Amino acid sequence: MRIRIVDAFTHQPFSGNPAGVLLLDSFPEDTWLQKVAAEVNLSETAFAHPLPAGGEADWALRWFTPTTEVDMCGHATLATAHVLHTTGTASGTVRFATRSGVLGATAAADGTITMDFPTSSLTPLPVPDGLEKALGAEVVAVHDTAAHVGDILVELRDEATVRSLTPDSAALVSLATRGVIATAAADDPDSGYDFVSRCFFPAVGIDEDPVTGSAHTALAPYWSARFGRDELTGFQGGARTGLVRTHLRGERTLLTGHAVTVIEGDLHA
Repeated sequence: MRIRIVDAFTHQPFSGNPAGVLLLDSFPEDTWLQKVAAEVNLSETAFAHPLPAGGEADWALRWFTPTTEVDMCGHATLATAHVLHTTGTASGTVRFATRSGVLGATAAADGTITMDFPTSSLTPLPVPDGLEKALGAEVVAVHDTAAHVGDILVELRDEATVRSLTPDSAALVSLATRGVIATAAADDPDSGYDFVSRCFFPAVGIDEDPVTGSAHTALAPYWSARFGRDELTGFQGGARTGLVRTHLRGERTLLTGHAVTVIEGDLHA
């Protein structure tokens, strides 16, 4: 079967967030899916198969890290939609049945894909014991995200602090179900983005995820409330970076980005 590696939330190869994508006839055993994801060894590998016509969704979609299945993944959804559209397998809006409900992905003429995800809730928290030491930075505010995200959102002093983080991954494991979203407002309002973030998920086998769509379902309401605007652009990443355009629409958040296929080959196992 064909397997592809797609860089998501970027239009340049070798940047953004890479995801594996396999289009199947049906889902085989979970153990096989997990072994393939471990072999691909990216933050997520997406597996999708078509559903019968006339239902609420067109494709079933699941996401696996090298160690576990996750409830939501933005960049691997973007990568899957990109493969479906660039191969002519689908057009217009594709509806995915997932563990987080039905998620839509719509391709535009400029090559971008806009995904429709549930907006995360945000609950203020006291600064957890050990968080500042684990991050190596002073914390401004902490919020818990919804269960389908599973992170704590941590605002830091400024963009430079976020960019310079070298956290203790082992110390972060016990602080959240999935991990920590570190964020700050952009230093330069003319930089082309409104806020920055980095995401650390050692609890699911990912020390740092380059560009995380699901995290932006929490970042969008957080920064939209701060800036008073529903449409923003987020810049995420450390060694690899990418841009996510967000549009807050109440209980739903639209996430827009580019994607590019960098590897295509045959999976023989």
